[in-house]
Amino acid sequence: MVIDLNCDMGESFGVYCIGNDAEAVRHVTSANVACGFHASDPGCMEATVRLCAEHGVMVGAHPGYPDLLGFGRRPMEVGVRDLANYVLYQAGALKAFLDLFGLPLQHIKLHGALYNRMVRREEAFLDLAATVERAFRGVIFVTLGTAGGRALKKTAARRGLRIALEAFPDRAYTDEGELLGREHAGAVLKDPEAIARRAVTMAAKKGIESVNGRWIDMEVDTLCIHGDNAESIMAAAKVRALMEEEGIAVESLSRLA
Repeated sequence: MVIDLNCDMGESFGVYCIGNDAEAVRHVTSANVACGFHASDPGCMEATVRLCAEHGVMVGAHPGYPDLLGFGRRPMEVGVRDLANYVLYQAGALKAFLDLFGLPLQHIKLHGALYNRMVRREEAFLDLAATVERAFRGVIFVTLGTAGGRALKKTAARRGLRIALEAFPDRAYTDEGELLGREHAGAVLKDPEAIARRAVTMAAKKGIESVNGRWIDMEVDTLCIHGDNAESIMAAAKVRALMEEEGIAVESLSRLA
């Protein structure tokens, strides 16, 4: 059994520091690097890619809505063409820094409200992925690993797209298998031990209990640790230790066919 452990990184901006990238990078195998729309700036992007290169961590783009004030977590009405251009623009900026350090663009994982929007619109997600694939050949697209994930991956494969399915051990789930909105109490877990145990459950049992105790089946290729949640970073080392105990290898998404 093999799983990727990813973290949202490079989300600082100017003098404002968010997350603990220096600690997170020691435990993860993939990094989702902010590209300037919801967070980050050129200096932060360069420093984050450099950090990943030094630690052998694969890198993907983490594009979001142009919403620095709201950290990309506010829904926006954006047309299909503009949306594709936003993603291309951000991923292209990151790729320049990846080229500088000789790293490939491993994946693209949408951020915040944009991520949630596409979870509910699979056909739109696949259309967006097809557009971006033409610019960044062979890139992996990351989306929520719901019960329909296997079917989504098959559909994507028929269209020549690579999909990785994701779960969030530090987030609560609704009975429908979606992430509980951050406006609800308990939406973000704050117990490192609980986060680590949930990570192993998601990887080994392919599912997790919803906030109401309902079992949610999921396909999981990668687990996300949120860089802006201090307890999640604290849990990262525990996750790696528990995975080793369970005989689960932790490797980057580049292993995917």
